[in-house]
Amino acid sequence: MLDVIANVLIESWRVLVEAAPYVLFGFFVAGLLKGFVPDSFMARHLGGKSFGAVLKAAVIGVPLPLCSCGVLPAALGLRRQGASKGATTAFMISTPETGVDSMAVTYALIDPLMTVIRPVAASITAIFAGVLINAFPDDKAEPQPLAGLSESVSACTGCGCGGSCAVAPPPTFTGRFSAGMRYAFGEMIGDIGRWLLVGVLIAGIISAAIPAGVLDRWVGTGLFSYLAMLVVALPLYVCATASTPIAASLLLKGLSPGAALVFLLAGPATNGATITVMLKTLGKRAAGLYVASIMVCSLALAWATDHLYGALGLNIRATVSDVGELLPHWVGVAAAALTLALVAKSFLGGFLTGGSRSHGG
Repeated sequence: MLDVIANVLIESWRVLVEAAPYVLFGFFVAGLLKGFVPDSFMARHLGGKSFGAVLKAAVIGVPLPLCSCGVLPAALGLRRQGASKGATTAFMISTPETGVDSMAVTYALIDPLMTVIRPVAASITAIFAGVLINAFPDDKAEPQPLAGLSESVSACTGCGCGGSCAVAPPPTFTGRFSAGMRYAFGEMIGDIGRWLLVGVLIAGIISAAIPAGVLDRWVGTGLFSYLAMLVVALPLYVCATASTPIAASLLLKGLSPGAALVFLLAGPATNGATITVMLKTLGKRAAGLYVASIMVCSLALAWATDHLYGALGLNIRATVSDVGELLPHWVGVAAAALTLALVAKSFLGGFLTGGSRSHGG
């Protein structure tokens, strides 16, 4: 038993060492976006039911580093400011499915081609869903976001982000940079850092416990493997960054690139909180089309991805197994240690804050 635990910890540490430099780089870029791209910029471009509004919403959402919980208050804010149901939905899909942080980790743990495929697939899914929802509106008057719901979602209960409100950073360059870095390495670490470590631990368990090539025999390839990943991913709450090491470990055990893409797309975009909010704010039809669009696009894009890798003659497992050579080992170790320290700091800070509030109550 101790040997099994030791193997899991060794494999988990290996995954973290490989991913940590890119995780930190992704957080840094996320901080720059937060500090220098005003929230009002998005709201100005997403009104109306045109294809252009949906396209802008999908493209704007791709680099933003928000999980499926964190995107809810942002999406509801866009909706209140006049964004169409289609544009709101496109934003709610493309944002959690990818981001600068998850793209950096994808490059580190999988390969450059999947790093490109992932945001492109997220954009296609988002645009498809947004256009579909605008094309088939509810027969009754569109329900507007409920004030009470907006307030509760802004609190982001259970997400770990602490429910902080968006505050405009100081107007100076230094002020904006500092505010962005505080967000990235403070609030954002607190939001998804623990989920990332859970994903790393799951990846370690998969690497230590599942023999190489076993998924070829159990899951196979093609449609059945896509459906299997869809069944696993749809109810699962996992952010885009945390899903990446899991997908990389599954690839090493025999999963096809297309099936891995299904997991990377469907996992971050669907969970109970997202569907509940959509039902209450956008209506039953929009919520149904949201889930259906993710399912259809995930399956179609998985098929296209497997054929693309086949046509290019690329062996993704060989690439995944060589990712440790991208950077010197000491860089990965230092970045892993720093990542653990930041996550521990955010966890202890939240614990102490929660404890003092409970004591004060």
